[in-house]
Amino acid sequence: MTTSGAKRTPNFTDGVADVNGVSLHYVASGKGPLMMFLHGFPEFWYAWKSQLSEFGQDHLAVALDMRGYNLSDKPTDVEQYDLWHLVEDVAGLARHLGYEKFTLVGHDWGGVVAWAFAIAHPEQLEKLVIINAPHPGVFTRLLRDDHAQQRASQYMLMLQGEKAEEVLAADNFAFLDKLLVAQGIEDGYFTEQDRAAYLKAWSQPGALTGALNFYRASKIGPIGEGARRGEPSGFFSFPMSKLTVKVPTLVVWGEKDIALVTRNLDGLAQCVPDLTIKRFPEASHWVVHEKPAEVNEAIREFVAG
Repeated sequence: MTTSGAKRTPNFTDGVADVNGVSLHYVASGKGPLMMFLHGFPEFWYAWKSQLSEFGQDHLAVALDMRGYNLSDKPTDVEQYDLWHLVEDVAGLARHLGYEKFTLVGHDWGGVVAWAFAIAHPEQLEKLVIINAPHPGVFTRLLRDDHAQQRASQYMLMLQGEKAEEVLAADNFAFLDKLLVAQGIEDGYFTEQDRAAYLKAWSQPGALTGALNFYRASKIGPIGEGARRGEPSGFFSFPMSKLTVKVPTLVVWGEKDIALVTRNLDGLAQCVPDLTIKRFPEASHWVVHEKPAEVNEAIREFVAG
């Protein structure tokens, strides 16, 4: 079946998995070892279309709509977006697909979930690939101590606020379009067809609130006046000693990321003993879209190693 409405190559197929109390929509390509892709804010499975085409050649490549997004269920309770629930969504989907071990790739919030999954369930992962997503322990430390990261994270306060849906939906999702799509169209790596696909995903009933609930449930943000209410939840409250990643890990990092400072890489090897870092000095937070061939090459070399 084809339900997601976005253009794809003929070998992409849609699926739905009822796991962990929610129904998750996903798109798959190929067959073989499982490679699962987790998108971030404000994207959906479509963010990984280049990777589905590439790795579907010799893997079962699967990109899901995270809970709260696009065609997946959107629980109304903010607490249902705690990292523990998101981690168990991934575990449940892997079981649904019939795999005990797999490679996990995540970007942005999907990368945060991937970090947490690797910490909680290292025995289920062959390899871990993180793309511009902060390790929860390192990020918590930077939000507390690093002025540059504190400044870069001010947007999180708005996204956790009561008027966030109104801001994001205004003028046909102009805020999100500027954040993700507009520069890509100007630079030639996005098309109007891509814009239409994202607009359709953002327009799904409850999708904006679902996406924002990732921020609200985490209770993370810069320290200071007007900052988050309450203490960080779950993995963001753990001491660094409990956040070791015992999985071979590749971190791909676009160094022109304006939301995540490159100091997120400093000291990372202390909690990720088997670590490879691939830096892209001229790429931004959206390195997956800006340099898809180079990102795919880095992932393929790492997975094959």
